[in-house]
Amino acid sequence: MVVALSDDPAILVAQRYGRGATAAIVVIFACWHAGYDLAATVISRDVYRSPLLVAGAWVVFLGIGVAGSVALYRSERPIRGVWGYAAAALAVAAAVLVACPPAEVVQLADWGWVSVAWLGLILFWRRRHHLRELLLFLALDAVIVVAGMAVYDRLDRISLALFLMVFFGGVTLAVGASVAGHGLVAAASFAAERSAEQARAETAREIAGQVHADRLRRYQAVRYAAADLLTALAGGADPADERLRRECAAGGARLRRLISETEDVPDPLLRTLRDHVLDAERRDVVVALEPPVGTIPELPPGVRGALADAPLRALRGARAEARVTIYATPHEVIVSVVADSDDLTVPGDGGEVEVTQQREGRSLWVQSRWPGR
Repeated sequence: MVVALSDDPAILVAQRYGRGATAAIVVIFACWHAGYDLAATVISRDVYRSPLLVAGAWVVFLGIGVAGSVALYRSERPIRGVWGYAAAALAVAAAVLVACPPAEVVQLADWGWVSVAWLGLILFWRRRHHLRELLLFLALDAVIVVAGMAVYDRLDRISLALFLMVFFGGVTLAVGASVAGHGLVAAASFAAERSAEQARAETAREIAGQVHADRLRRYQAVRYAAADLLTALAGGADPADERLRRECAAGGARLRRLISETEDVPDPLLRTLRDHVLDAERRDVVVALEPPVGTIPELPPGVRGALADAPLRALRGARAEARVTIYATPHEVIVSVVADSDDLTVPGDGGEVEVTQQREGRSLWVQSRWPGR
């Protein structure tokens, strides 16, 4: 069976329950047609006007059921040309009625109009207005049967009572199965969606807590570094000392970055860049990581790594200072690094990501751009 792959748990649950409900209606039809319809055909073979017509009708009925069942299992879409199949099924029911003598109308031998309800359940299962179309189909079936009863002069009270009892019993079973099956799928999807939302909320809370704790640790590190620098200055350290100035610049950059961090759950691309910025700062590189301009969209698999590759190589090669910027729209993401590093070897074909570089004096500008789709 062809099933669209998805990571959405609600869709996966709906597909699983949908397959189960589909299997149930196919099994019901198969058992009914192989049991009741075949038995009625064999038992009543001597009363039919044309046994071959009824046998052919049984085979055609089976063919429609098999075609509808195969279509359900091969695709998640509604059956194509469904009303063509429906018209053929009604024609089969009418053929069985015509082959019956007047006394056998709406009796055991006249099995077509009863069984057609289960076939309609298969045909209209995935239709958008499945219940409305199923009821219309059953109403047409009833019109055919009543017309046959009128032609055969079988509109007496007993025959009408028997017809109404069987017809509404079949309608109730078919409609009930349709409503129950679709309701089960809808309820399962709803439960899966609520469960997924709760899991996402809990995960977001855990990540937010981890991010907050990490932010506090970095704040403490900046605080201690600032305290050491202020103590050194108060103790008479020379403000013109190059090393001291670099430590002050690095501390200021880290503090500005902490102040600019407002998100509870950082974007994976931004988190990757921040991790490498921390590595660069441990090498005494002064790094300015600017807040992203725009909102970073969800990136296709592999794009995030390709976007970050060249800028991070430039950042790893920085000797004294670097600046990292991110520009994002729903259809484009650009990551840029300006650093005092050596030129990079950029592949000619970067796939979905375009990489460019330009040197100006000691500074190398590297840009990775994902143009979207």
